[in-house]
Amino acid sequence: MRILVGQGYGFIRLPNAREVYFHRADLQEGTAFNDFQIGDAVKFELIEDTVSGARALRVVRHRRPR
Repeated sequence: MRILVGQGYGFIRLPNAREVYFHRADLQEGTAFNDFQIGDAVKFELIEDTVSGARALRVVRHRRPR
């Protein structure tokens, strides 16, 4: 994950090295943009748009079981 905090958006790196854009407005309700850190594992819905490209929606930090 790459985050541009002052700009309010970031990119999620997929396992195939592709990066998907997300905006702070694309976070799941109750998720704070400023709580994300580089390297966080996340869950999201991937939307493929032919005009603007791929975008992640309903982004939330993935909590791994302990």
